[in-house]
Amino acid sequence: MARILVVDDSPTELYKLTGMLEKHGYEVLKAENGADGVALARQEKPDAVLMDIVMPGLNGFQATRQLTKDPETGHIPVIIVTTKDQETDKVWGTRQGAKDYLTKPVEESTLIQTLKSVLGS
Repeated sequence: MARILVVDDSPTELYKLTGMLEKHGYEVLKAENGADGVALARQEKPDAVLMDIVMPGLNGFQATRQLTKDPETGHIPVIIVTTKDQETDKVWGTRQGAKDYLTKPVEESTLIQTLKSVLGS
């Protein structure tokens, strides 16, 4: 079963995303900020990462860049899941190495389809 790391500083979003993922049989790891997310990804090597952008300290763009540029974690697909819906944000997110970019509130079917796509299943 695929393990997904959700990085989001909102307890509500963590709860919602975890519920959607677990319903579809994914194992969920959680981090509440970018720095913890990067550390947990390096430690646990999840199959994919769902990354929020607006977080205290290390933001999602910075955390995504750290993960995708690191030889240890560069193979892990990062999907940005955020309220930031400007085209410039999407372009910047993909430039940091994100495989996809979803805008909150994310539809469950879209989330699962995007995950299957980046996981190749």
